[in-house]
Amino acid sequence: MLPSEIDTTAVQEDVDIVGLSILSSNYMRLVSETIKELKDHGKGDVLVLLGGIIYEEDFPTLKEMGVVGIFIPGTPLQDIVEFVRKQTSQIVS
Repeated sequence: MLPSEIDTTAVQEDVDIVGLSILSSNYMRLVSETIKELKDHGKGDVLVLLGGIIYEEDFPTLKEMGVVGIFIPGTPLQDIVEFVRKQTSQIVS
């Protein structure tokens, strides 16, 4: 999906979380464009999660962009589930 398609779907479905699984070396541009699209269309408060082959040296920049969780290959599913539960409990509170 393109960033504009992700944004359109997020707006239509009124989501609280967007999870991006990117297996492309282009992830910095794709994440940046997706977050910009979300902000431009009133969804700047959406939690953005990122999974895939992500270089650790990019973590700080991605977090500055607005990514709240980064999950690399091998991350136990339970860790991801617990992270999402914690994040969504903060939304509800």
